Amino acid sequence: MNPVKLIADSSCDIGPELAKRYDVDFVHIHVRMNGNEYLDGVNITHEDIYENYEKNHVLPSTCAMNIDEYESIFRPYVEKGYDVIHVSLGSGLSSTCGNARLAAELFGPDRVFVIDSKSLSSGSGHIVCECGERIKKGLSAKQIVDEVTPITDKVSASFILDDLKYLYAGGRCSGLAQFGASLMNIKPCIMVRNDLYGSMTVGKKYMGSYKRSALKYVENMIKDRTDIVLDRCFITHSGSDPEVLTAMRDLAMQLQPFKEIHITQASATISAHCGPNTTGILFITK
Repeated sequence: MNPVKLIADSSCDIGPELAKRYDVDFVHIHVRMNGNEYLDGVNITHEDIYENYEKNHVLPSTCAMNIDEYESIFRPYVEKGYDVIHVSLGSGLSSTCGNARLAAELFGPDRVFVIDSKSLSSGSGHIVCECGERIKKGLSAKQIVDEVTPITDKVSASFILDDLKYLYAGGRCSGLAQFGASLMNIKPCIMVRNDLYGSMTVGKKYMGSYKRSALKYVENMIKDRTDIVLDRCFITHSGSDPEVLTAMRDLAMQLQPFKEIHITQASATISAHCGPNTTGILFITK
């Protein structure tokens, strides 16, 4: 049985601790801004994007790695005798999954496996961690893929937004909706749909301060639930107040006995679409 190498798109937002724990390599999504091209997680940050938007009122565009780029990342490990598992951003959001699968076909059967996470940010990150745990147990790549793929339907990923400015700038909501939300101090929740391979819909709307809304959101998402897998939980943010993040983590621990709660920073790719002060609680259900 070949050893297994774990690779993921840079938007999985698992943070450096878990990346080291599971020895994850990343495929860095392209970010184009002001006529220049950057690699997410290499030479551009969420702060760069926010600073540019406030100055120029223009959001960057993001672009998946092409087939040749994926092949160049997979090939060194295959040639060293590894089987590769790659976890991609949800195919309903990006061409990353399709490109990775086309690259995987170049190596023949059962050498490179691509899992469509059907999610984004640390929703994808949960799938990365599930693969990592099984690699540590010594399972084969095919065994891991067979076990983890069904879990993609069990990831609960959602976020609460402070405002709709960035969604509006990116063409994802109307000016009227943005104005109404701002006027009424509404904080909408965005739900990631696994059945739509990562596409998003609007969920519950909260009113009041961001901290109050964020805590109510956490309560609504996990309180009194008996269907949550308690191995890990992510609180992932695009640049939020540390006090709010700590309060969300403490409340989550009061409501559910999670073994681990990881507070992680969203990648530039994710932050570009939601703006600052966006925070989510992400977990797996049974």
